[in-house]
Amino acid sequence: MSSEDLQDTDTEARFEFKKEESSAFQTEKGLTEETIRIISEDKDEPEWMLERRLRALEQFQEMPMPTDWPGQPDLSEVDIDEIVPYIRPDIETRGGAENWEDLPEEIQDTFDKLGIPEAEKNALSGVGAQYESEIVYQNMQEQWEEKGVIFCDMDKAVQEHEEIVREYFMTKCVPPSDNKFAALHGAIWSGGSFVYIPEDTTVNMPVQAYFRMNSEGMGQFEHTLIIAEENSEVHYIEGCSAPKYSAFNLHSGGVEVFVKEGAHVQYSTVQNWSKNTYNLNTKRAIVEKDGTMEWVSGSMGSKATMLYPCTILKGPGATDNHITIAFAGEGQN
Repeated sequence: MSSEDLQDTDTEARFEFKKEESSAFQTEKGLTEETIRIISEDKDEPEWMLERRLRALEQFQEMPMPTDWPGQPDLSEVDIDEIVPYIRPDIETRGGAENWEDLPEEIQDTFDKLGIPEAEKNALSGVGAQYESEIVYQNMQEQWEEKGVIFCDMDKAVQEHEEIVREYFMTKCVPPSDNKFAALHGAIWSGGSFVYIPEDTTVNMPVQAYFRMNSEGMGQFEHTLIIAEENSEVHYIEGCSAPKYSAFNLHSGGVEVFVKEGAHVQYSTVQNWSKNTYNLNTKRAIVEKDGTMEWVSGSMGSKATMLYPCTILKGPGATDNHITIAFAGEGQN
């Protein structure tokens, strides 16, 4: 056996293990107006969010499947009618437990194998963990909460920080009209992270979110919204993985980052999706005067990955850097 074969085996053991599928609630396959209304009702969302979802659905239905994007892989297998768009995991605490011990044993075991609790103890300011369509664990060190830093799941942010979310969510940075998969995301997003860093605040340890798909034939559509006020600084890390199945899975996340004057945001991604997962994301930042945005991405999995990290430089002295490392094996794009 070659060293490459050994490496592939180690990767599968680390990231592609499977747990028994269980959920508290899930929608039927496919995407309809009824599906959107069911999801919004299950989340007890305000009316304005439902209206945005429905507008995004209309845009998704009007846009053709892209066929001529530069370097585009074959997307003929991507059939939304065969995807389960929303699976709520079977946990008692919606919005994320604050103690690992409060999670069901199979979910605890999943994140233990991925090393998330140990990473939180040793090197992180805050941790969020999403399982299927919702955040199941969320915690922030008290010292940062006392300084006004907010790190919570997006569903909670819609309820508790409604004014901020309503202003920034898919309005200025990544509107649903941007592309077909942004529209899909806007219609059916669920979970993800909300990060708010107050003015003149430097968070000197990273915050991390981890996104795990466990079920076969599902879609995961988390939304990440980061707002770094003037002269603030934060490093956000996301990790992603899923078991390998015969049916395809779809990951279509959305990321919006707002870097205010003199602020500095580093956004790092490490993804090791299984080889049956289509990873189709839209990521964008808006950087104001003297602000800095850094994108660092390592892609080592999926059947096909199409990422659109983009930075809009709005003021003098605004800068950005992109570093991407991708490894593609047989049958991967």
